[in-house]
Amino acid sequence: MSTPEFRNVVRLDKQPSIRSTVTRALRAAVISGELQPGRVYSAPSLGEQFGVSATPIREAMLDLAREGLVVTIPNRGFQITEVSERDLREVTELRLMLEPPAVERATPLIPASALPDLRRKAADIVAGAQSGDLVEYLAADSDFHLALLQYAGNARLVDLVAGLRSQTRLFGLANLHEQGRLVASAHEHDLMLDAIEAGDATGARDLVHRHIEHVLTDWSGEAPARSDAADGGVGT
Repeated sequence: MSTPEFRNVVRLDKQPSIRSTVTRALRAAVISGELQPGRVYSAPSLGEQFGVSATPIREAMLDLAREGLVVTIPNRGFQITEVSERDLREVTELRLMLEPPAVERATPLIPASALPDLRRKAADIVAGAQSGDLVEYLAADSDFHLALLQYAGNARLVDLVAGLRSQTRLFGLANLHEQGRLVASAHEHDLMLDAIEAGDATGARDLVHRHIEHVLTDWSGEAPARSDAADGGVGT
């Protein structure tokens, strides 16, 4: 009896990475505001824009629906959910509770061998800010912050912060890029790494705190929660 041929094995192995890539790209487009809140998008039209079939788009959108970023509209597609200033404030308050102390705890645990890769991630953020590629900027920014948090040794915290970050829409990013302020924010990541490399856990914590506060000061114009907040950046 001959052995059956499974010609689709390679394709099946690749499929998860395609779905992951599409999900990440769509999430970044939602967060950056390129996919507009309240608007309904169909899977075929998005697939055409992203150069993939409608199937991974639908799968990715279902993932985003579980995150609360989109809602399914029967027979039409997916609607991007809106985020109010109250939503933004609540998410930012939670991030301020979680991320700065986690980075402080992680600082002495980050090996010197990890710094070159973290520096590259920080450089990718600057490159995205300089080019105005907001999707790349947000993807690189998320990679950087979550990479730092992983050294705190709490996988649930990393997942929680990733979920919180995905709920933050920074529609002001394009204007900040035009004003030349986005690059200044991007360089704040280098300052964080300088503090980490120096073993200054308290300094790293404070830099992360001020960086996140900019979500409120630059997106909604609210006064920062602390008087020592730095000027001129937008935290992500």
